[in-house]
Amino acid sequence: MQGETRKRSPRPQADRRAATQTALLTAARALFADHGYAATGTPDIVTAAGVTRGALYHHFADKIDLFRAVIEAEHAALAAAIADATVAPVDAIASLIDGGAAYLAAMHAPGRRRLLLVEAPAVLGQAEARAMDARYARASLADGVRVAQAAGALPALPEAVLTDLLDALFDRAAEAELDAQEKYLAVIQAFLQGLARGLS
Repeated sequence: MQGETRKRSPRPQADRRAATQTALLTAARALFADHGYAATGTPDIVTAAGVTRGALYHHFADKIDLFRAVIEAEHAALAAAIADATVAPVDAIASLIDGGAAYLAAMHAPGRRRLLLVEAPAVLGQAEARAMDARYARASLADGVRVAQAAGALPALPEAVLTDLLDALFDRAAEAELDAQEKYLAVIQAFLQGLARGLS
């Protein structure tokens, strides 16, 4: 019986650790999104999370480490939204547009545009912010470009350059208000279809 209790005991502890980490990430995300990184102090975060300062430093090395984890989670959520929207694409161009539409919709989650487009480059630096993006939404876009080129739906232009240009177009669209998104998507779609027509 004692051995059985010993085997089961780590699970509640792991659950407590996970709950504390989630509380910190949730509180930090809300504060960073509302007030920005610079105006948010660690006392604000631990108070909002309902944990001790020691708990914060047990899970994260410092405030910027916590911020980095928040940004990583935002990128993961974006990538998941894009993946869900492109499970069964009609064709390669439609897949790029569907993925772009999902990206734009997901970017309008409260606070996300500020976190990813303003705070992340300012706090982490352009290089780290871009590198993180490259592992998530930009990776999905690069895959879409690659598939479209392999299917002959897009010309064999330099893949990285085309991905960069589309990435910039979608980021600019993400900065626009929600009611303007359809216009941006229509222009991006026309751009892609124009490239496709250049093949014929």
